[in-house]
Amino acid sequence: MRHGKEILAILAVAMLAAIGYAGYRFYVERQNSTAAVMLASAKNSSDFEQVIKQYPNTPAGASGYLLLAQAQRTEKNFAAANTTLQQFIGKYPTHELITSARMAMAANLEAMGKADDASAMYQQIASAYPKDFNAPVALIAQIRLLKAKNKMEDARRVCETILTQYRESFWANEALRELRGLKPTESEQAAARSTSPNGTNPPAMIARPPAAPAPAVAPKAKKPK
Repeated sequence: MRHGKEILAILAVAMLAAIGYAGYRFYVERQNSTAAVMLASAKNSSDFEQVIKQYPNTPAGASGYLLLAQAQRTEKNFAAANTTLQQFIGKYPTHELITSARMAMAANLEAMGKADDASAMYQQIASAYPKDFNAPVALIAQIRLLKAKNKMEDARRVCETILTQYRESFWANEALRELRGLKPTESEQAAARSTSPNGTNPPAMIARPPAAPAPAVAPKAKKPK
């Protein structure tokens, strides 16, 4: 009874806070729902830009960046697509699709003929997010670029990294296939040449022997008339 007024005041504040929170949740859910409907009806870059502009703090707004970047890539506007993806990464650094956005940026760099920059970005993805599902995918993509540049030693090292870090995955089989298809290194070629006297032919003792001559066929006897 002595503290009745204080208790009532605390209860009133708690009730106002609960009402305010409920109102906020209702507003957020209403925003998310409206943004999702708007995103579902979006067809082109302009539509995606409207979703981002009107509902920037909703899940649909985040998806709008990715869909806008895809639309720009379809239009072969790779530089604009990478600008959009960089904005997405800056605004949503902990988004679950952050590595997918970076993979898309690397692919856009490839499309622009910037193979070295793309290779470096693939390497960054694998190093920064080693447990992410995109990490071995990025390394496989890097192998392809290194092979195109005839950097066989670097490609071999990336293959070995995949085999070491992702040995139980599908990508380990892909890395093994890539590794088998790589040209032998200079040291391996030198070792192979050192095993033969002229550098090209195998020693006589292990050379294939000449084929035996075919046996002569005896003429058939003629039947008496």
